[in-house]
Amino acid sequence: MADNPRMPRCDVLIIGSGLAAATLALALPVRLRIVMVTKKTPQDSSSYWAQGGIAAVMGADDSFDEHVRDTLVAGAGLCREDVVRRVVSAAPEAVRWLIDQGVPFDQQGAAYHLTREGGHSRRRVLHAADATGRAVQDALLARLRARANVTLLGRHIAVDLITDRRLGHDGSAVYGAYVLDTGAGRVDTYAAGHTVLATGGTGKVFLYTTNPDTATGDGIAMAWRAGCRVANLEFIQFHPTCLYHPHAKSFLITEAMRGEGAILRLPDGTRFMPEHDERAELAPRDVVARAIDFEMKKRGLDCVYLDITHQPAKFIVSHFPTIHARCLELGIDITREWIPVAPAAHYSCGGVVVDAQGRTDAAHLYAIGETSCTGLHGANRLASNSLLECLVYGRAAAADIAERASAPARALPDWDESRVTDADEEIVIAHNWHELRRFMWDYVGIVRTSKRLERASHRIRLLTDEIHEYYSNFRIGNDLIELRNLVLSADLIVRCARQRHESRGLHASRDYPGLLPEARDTVLTPER
Repeated sequence: MADNPRMPRCDVLIIGSGLAAATLALALPVRLRIVMVTKKTPQDSSSYWAQGGIAAVMGADDSFDEHVRDTLVAGAGLCREDVVRRVVSAAPEAVRWLIDQGVPFDQQGAAYHLTREGGHSRRRVLHAADATGRAVQDALLARLRARANVTLLGRHIAVDLITDRRLGHDGSAVYGAYVLDTGAGRVDTYAAGHTVLATGGTGKVFLYTTNPDTATGDGIAMAWRAGCRVANLEFIQFHPTCLYHPHAKSFLITEAMRGEGAILRLPDGTRFMPEHDERAELAPRDVVARAIDFEMKKRGLDCVYLDITHQPAKFIVSHFPTIHARCLELGIDITREWIPVAPAAHYSCGGVVVDAQGRTDAAHLYAIGETSCTGLHGANRLASNSLLECLVYGRAAAADIAERASAPARALPDWDESRVTDADEEIVIAHNWHELRRFMWDYVGIVRTSKRLERASHRIRLLTDEIHEYYSNFRIGNDLIELRNLVLSADLIVRCARQRHESRGLHASRDYPGLLPEARDTVLTPER
């Protein structure tokens, strides 16, 4: 990998370093100069921590039509079938590309081992034990480090996109981004022929989440400020089974465990999922999360329990070594004890509106991965379709970029700090961060009401005014940038939720419990 120079111009600026970003960088021609900026390290991404796997039709008893049907059913009428068919049909070849990159998927004899997760009618999830994301990212990052045309800048956070409007011109093109080097405390100007947002989702807007600390909605917020539409942000997937333990921050218990027979129980041992859905523990995530939420609130519980002790200990340790080891560190032997679990914010099914190549409303700007809204997930993501989407759209965007002319070279102004002052606002920022995440969890969580959404909207308006004052008057840092993006992301989530007058997929409303006859996307368009 190239050294870390200050680059006044590159062919492609990739903001993010997860699977979508890494796939794009490797799929681009080596003639292109690529800069990847990531807030911490490449390991600080949701992709890296993904446990489950990648859904693809690989078994003799499976078919594209069945994978499509399962995706459409989970998406509750909002998936775009043409998108679903394109992604599903591209899955086997995309997985083979990963294998060629050196990803060590688990095998069973001469074939790859396929597991089953909630919502899937067949075993079709390829995995590397229970740490698929780590295996995939390690393999791709090793490839990237060998690419002389790729510069990966850790501890760099994008501040904002450089647009026509910022330059005082008409139009909607993007010419790069301002990026804060957190180590040097300096904002640099990165000019780019094409800019790609691959920043992940919005999980940190909620108090409890499986996401890493970097998931602060940066790409969604930057795209909105650049004039791009966003859609379906009300559909936040809450993973049903996050480990409930005071020392187990953001530790996910993979859905594949339920696919291998794990049972959800109340503290007295009662199995409750069959009362909520005929598919029981293998129902889609939104169904399972709401069932757990219902039982916890009904009985005043802090958690429920996941029981896989009926499986042989050797099977548990070999299939779920990461979970087994982590739980042992916390004093829980999952071969003999139930696992305490509770729901947590996990995945944003909405995002920046893009086309089949990942193009946004702004020229030369792409969005891929969880940052985007492609039409694949609809109102509820089918398990293990997200890493697949990263692969398919990362490669599609790379092909499109390789064929397109770059943004015209322009003289870009340096970041202006002439009017700011140094001020110690860390305490205030931390307080606002906690306040935001607390009321978003209370008011915009698994089950919503119109009154709660109204309260959240009011609190967000107050925070927005305060953040604008900080951003306009004080020297920016990582925490202020993230808080600014979180508040805007929260605002967009609530605005989408208030526009949906029904309960569909991941959006459950007590005031609108029914399903409208026609499924429509919630699309927000920024004022220009």
